[in-house]
Amino acid sequence: MSLCSSDEDLPVLAPEAERKEAFDLAGYVQRAKSGPCFICAILAGAPGYDFEQIVFEDEHHIAFLDRYPTMPGKVLVAPKAHVEHVVRDLKEEAYLQLMRTVRRIALVVEAVVPSERTYLLSLGSQQGNSHLHWHIAPLPPGTPYAEQQYHALMTENGVIPWSAQRAFDLAERLRAALAEAGGDE
Repeated sequence: MSLCSSDEDLPVLAPEAERKEAFDLAGYVQRAKSGPCFICAILAGAPGYDFEQIVFEDEHHIAFLDRYPTMPGKVLVAPKAHVEHVVRDLKEEAYLQLMRTVRRIALVVEAVVPSERTYLLSLGSQQGNSHLHWHIAPLPPGTPYAEQQYHALMTENGVIPWSAQRAFDLAERLRAALAEAGGDE
């Protein structure tokens, strides 16, 4: 069941129709390598993170919209503690708790954003964006095969037009679906 109110609110288009904006990769790399940890900044309430609307937060985790979405509904999930390695920095129970949170948020994303498949992956680097985080990336239905998988995830292939208002509207729908879903799935 989709909670999208209209195609105007969250277009459900093939990526080639949705992606209209080039991505400044050099500027992004510079910010990622020289700026503060973006997840820690969001947690601290630093200004300038209006696009990263928080959709879920508990004692240990945060989930928020991706600032540079390559697909509608892309969400990042991270532990609040600044840990950097997906396997060795977490005790088994903390890792499993994080993965339960990723799954819970992914199910909500799928309820709100039409998707053919949902990609889950942990990206980052010790050189930039080192705070552990998982990407939840819903692949729009009808995406041509050649534009799926890594192609669909790469900002170098363009990002969807995004605004603080679109982020706010989508975050509202995701939070409502999360509230409707209640506890753990």
